[in-house]
Amino acid sequence: QVQLVESGGGLVQAGGSLRLSCVVSGSIFSINAMGWYRQAPGKQRELVATFTSGGSTNYADSVKGRFTISRDNAKNTVYLQMNNLKPEDTNVYYCNVKLTLKPYRPTNDYWGQGTQVTVSS
Repeated sequence: QVQLVESGGGLVQAGGSLRLSCVVSGSIFSINAMGWYRQAPGKQRELVATFTSGGSTNYADSVKGRFTISRDNAKNTVYLQMNNLKPEDTNVYYCNVKLTLKPYRPTNDYWGQGTQVTVSS
């Protein structure tokens, strides 16, 4: 069974920083992509930052220059360093991984439980 455990959310003032972590555990053959998404109430979930299967990074325009995604493959962990936070960054942030459980099996999406980030003005 695959588990994604997120941590690091909280309340911060505008201009502050937070670091989100997502640890992936379980019987996994390979992790193909990892990333972060966010969703505000009544809105669609949107991409924040991801590592593609080729290892390159992709950021939403609204967070470029402020957020940095990184990963520790040995720990199956992905991080999101968020600097210069703005009130509009207030959202629930979700970790996403695309992985395969066994060789030659399809790649599936898994999501974390979400962590709340609130930025006060």
